[in-house]
Amino acid sequence: MDKQMLLGVDYYPEQWDIDLLEQDLDTIVELGCNVIRIAEFSWHLMEKEKGCYDFSFFDNVIEKAKERGLKVIMGTPTATIPAWLAKKHPSILSEFEGGRKRTFGGRHVYCFSSPHMYKYSEKIVRELVEHYKNEKAIVAWQIDNEIGHEGSDVCFCENCRKRFQEFLKEKFEDNIDKLNETYGTTFWSQEYNSFEEIPTPTETITTHNPSLRLDWERFRSRLIVDFIDFQAGIIKEIAPDAVVMHDFPGGGLTKHVDYSKVAVSLDKVAYNNYPVWGGQKEPIPPHEIAFGLDYIRGLKGKNFWVTEAIMGAQGHDVTGFLPRPNQAKMWSYQSMAHGCDGLMYFRYRGATKGAEQFCYGVIDADNVKRRRFYEVQDFFNSISKYENELSSEIKNDVAIVYDYDSLASFRIQRQSLLLDPQAEMQKFYKAFYDVNVGVDIIPWNRDFSKYKIVIFPQLIITKPEMEKRFKEFVKNGGTAVLTYRCAVKDEDNNVPFGKTIPVNYNELTGITVEETESLQEYDAFPVIGHGDYKKINGYGGIFRDMIKDDETAEMLFSYGDLFYMGYAAVTRKRYEKGSVYYIGCGLEEKILKLLMETAMNENDIQMHPSEEGVEVVERGSENQKIKMYINHNQSKITVDGLELEAFECKIVE
Repeated sequence: MDKQMLLGVDYYPEQWDIDLLEQDLDTIVELGCNVIRIAEFSWHLMEKEKGCYDFSFFDNVIEKAKERGLKVIMGTPTATIPAWLAKKHPSILSEFEGGRKRTFGGRHVYCFSSPHMYKYSEKIVRELVEHYKNEKAIVAWQIDNEIGHEGSDVCFCENCRKRFQEFLKEKFEDNIDKLNETYGTTFWSQEYNSFEEIPTPTETITTHNPSLRLDWERFRSRLIVDFIDFQAGIIKEIAPDAVVMHDFPGGGLTKHVDYSKVAVSLDKVAYNNYPVWGGQKEPIPPHEIAFGLDYIRGLKGKNFWVTEAIMGAQGHDVTGFLPRPNQAKMWSYQSMAHGCDGLMYFRYRGATKGAEQFCYGVIDADNVKRRRFYEVQDFFNSISKYENELSSEIKNDVAIVYDYDSLASFRIQRQSLLLDPQAEMQKFYKAFYDVNVGVDIIPWNRDFSKYKIVIFPQLIITKPEMEKRFKEFVKNGGTAVLTYRCAVKDEDNNVPFGKTIPVNYNELTGITVEETESLQEYDAFPVIGHGDYKKINGYGGIFRDMIKDDETAEMLFSYGDLFYMGYAAVTRKRYEKGSVYYIGCGLEEKILKLLMETAMNENDIQMHPSEEGVEVVERGSENQKIKMYINHNQSKITVDGLELEAFECKIVE
C-alpha cells in the first residue's frame, strides 16, 4: 500500500439503482475522496445459492472506481450470513440466555462455535480473495464488521456448551480434580465428576462460581479471537502482501472479548467513532471521545484508521442528536490529533430502505448536496496537507493499563453499584487531558518501561508477571499509581489465603488494607489532606480501603468521618529510584487532578493548560511539527492569540 492518506466514504452501491453508480463515484471524487469502503454486508449478493459465487457486481464497482483513481477497502461479508444458510443450518444461529434462538434478520446472528459458520465462511472468503488477489486497487481487506458488537459476543447454544467444556478440559489437562480444586467446588456441593457435567453460566439461583464465570469470559474472548485469526490466515495465505484490518466498535473495554488480542493478527486497526448515537441527548464529553481514540491506538500501539466517522444524526429506531455545524468535522480533526491517519465517513448517502434509514450520511436520500457535504469536502482538502505530520508515531510519557481478566472479574462481581472500571480510567485520563498531556491506553502485557507515569486502575486480578514488571518499573525510576480494588484476587478469580491486600504489593506500596467498604454515593465521606496537601479537603466515594502504612509510606490524605479517622485514603512511597501512589477510594475530580499534577511535576512532564473545552495537540517529528487547536465549545473562544469559532479546529505549523 502506498503512503497516501486514505480519505473516503463507506459506500453501499448494492443498495441503490446501478444506474446511479457513475454519478455517485463522480460525486465521491468531488467530495475529495481517494478511497471507498465496500462489500462488508453483501454475502448473498456474492453467493445467492450454496457454492454459486458471483463477484461481477463488485467487479463493475471496482472498475468504475479505478477509472476515477479511487482505491478500495474490501470487506469479507461474514457479519451478515445469507438467509439460505440460516435455513439450511439453523444451528448456525446464536442463542440468547435461556435457549431462545436469535432470529435471522439482524446482523452478527451467527455463533462463533458453529462448525457450519467456519465451513461456509472459509469458502466465501477463499473465493473472494482468490478472485481479487491481484487487484491493485484494493488497499486493504476488512475482516467481518464490528466483531462482538451489540451482544453478539455472547451465545449460550449447545455448540458453545460443548466447546466450553473442551476449553476447560484443555486448560486443566483433562484433570477434573484439578478444576475442582482450583474452583473450590466443595462450596455449595458443586464438585464435578466429569467435564461433561459443567454448565454454561446461565441464569440460576444466586450466582455461579466466580472462577467458572471468569473462564467463561476467557472462552468467549478466545472464540472471537480465533475467528478473526482464521480469516486473517486465509487472506494472508492467498495474498501475503495484503493489508488486513478490522473496524472496531466503541465500548471495547465493556465487551466479552479482548480486542487487544483480536488486533494481534491484524496489520491495521480501525475504529467506528460515534461520539453520539441514537437516543443520546447530547454527545459524550470531549475527554471520553479522546479516551476512545487513544484506546484504539493502544490496541497495537500504532496509528489507526477511522472507518466510520459520524456526519449526520444516527439511530436505528430512535434518531439521535444532530451534530451542530462543524461539530462532526471537529471530531474528525480530533481523531487525527489522536493517531488516526486515514478516515472514512459513514455513510456516503442515507438509506431509503432497511434498518439504517435514520443513520444520516454525508448526503441525504434526496441526493442533494448540503452543509454536511461541504464540511466533509473542506475537511478532506484541509487535512490532506498534513499527511507527513499525522502519519508520525505518537510518543507519550503517561500510560493507563487495563486487563481483560480484571474487567471481566468486575462484570462477574461488581462489588459497588457505582463502580465502573472504564469510568474510573476516564477520571484519571481527564486529569492529563485537561492539561493537554497525551496518554496511551494499553493492555497489561504491553511493555510499559518507557513511560514516566503508569496508572493501574482497578486491576483486581494480580499476576506474577505483572508484579515483576511493576517492581522493575518503579525501581528504575517510574511513578506507578495503584488504586483500590487492585491486587485482590489471583488468576483464577479467587481471594488468596494468607495474603493481605494489595496482594504481593505490600512492600512496594508500604501499606496494607485492613478493611474495605462499598459505598453507593460518589461523595460519601470527607477526605483530609496532609503534608503538601494540608488544608485541602474534599470527598470520596464508590468504594474505599482502610489503609495502614508501615511508616515507609507517606500519608497524603486520610478519611475524616466517624469511626475511620486515622486510616489513610491516599499514600505515596518512594521505592528505590521511583515512587508508588496508592489511591484507596474513588476521589472527587479536584483532588485526583492535584495528585496527578504532583506526579507530572515530579517527572518533569510539561503541562499546557488551556481554556475549558479546548484541546491542544502537537503532532509530527522534531523537524516538522504542527499544533492543533480544537474547540469543543459551542461558542467562540481565544487561545494563544488564536480566535476559534464554535467547533473549529485550527492547525499551526
